[in-house]
Amino acid sequence: MKRLVLVRHNHVPIDDRVAVWAFLNGYKIDLRYPFSGDSLDDVVAELSDTSDIAGTVIYGGPFNADSADDNPFLIQEYRWIEACMKADLPMLGLCQGVQQIAHHLGAWTGPGEGNVYEFGYYQLTPTEAAKEEGFMNEPVWVTQAHFHTFDLPAGAVHLARSETYQNQAFRLGQNVYGLQGHPEQTIEGFRRWQNAKWANYGEPGAQTRDEQNHLMALHDEAQGKWFYGFLDRFFGPAA
Repeated sequence: MKRLVLVRHNHVPIDDRVAVWAFLNGYKIDLRYPFSGDSLDDVVAELSDTSDIAGTVIYGGPFNADSADDNPFLIQEYRWIEACMKADLPMLGLCQGVQQIAHHLGAWTGPGEGNVYEFGYYQLTPTEAAKEEGFMNEPVWVTQAHFHTFDLPAGAVHLARSETYQNQAFRLGQNVYGLQGHPEQTIEGFRRWQNAKWANYGEPGAQTRDEQNHLMALHDEAQGKWFYGFLDRFFGPAA
């Protein structure tokens, strides 16, 4: 059975769209929590041999991409990112994950100008390149929870922007994608975020809970349809 290695930065229920899609498409989910002690060294070593690893997803979380001095587990994650790129393994970075990929490739990451938050549902506009290659054919409202951003790595194809943040998605080669948003997040998952202690209500740019609920009802179904379609094209069925 083919595996998807999911690198996570918090302990939450595994009910996101990546996990649901992987289960429905016949993948074995290989969960890793390096921030709480899990190792990635074994899967790094596996990539040099015939492997059943079909791809990896680097999830979001509370850690800054450039904070390896304070969070040494990130060094191990960067070894994993480098190994995946050398092996041409399909890799998707989400929020903190896209920032880690950008940082690893030498691009700047950090707070956006004015520390403006995107917390809620925000419209992404595809670039012409995104339309041409079928990544995103029309604007999609996507779940967000961040105020850090990134510069595009050298050679990356810019795929989407929002009103506040120019860089929302990129592709590097054929097997690396990065998304600043959280299209993997379900309604149930976002409800947990709304109730979390860290929920960024009141910060510049953050939506109110009422605004979030309204936009969620309008756009979550379309977000899921787009993201599941992307996963179908990118990873494909395990068989």
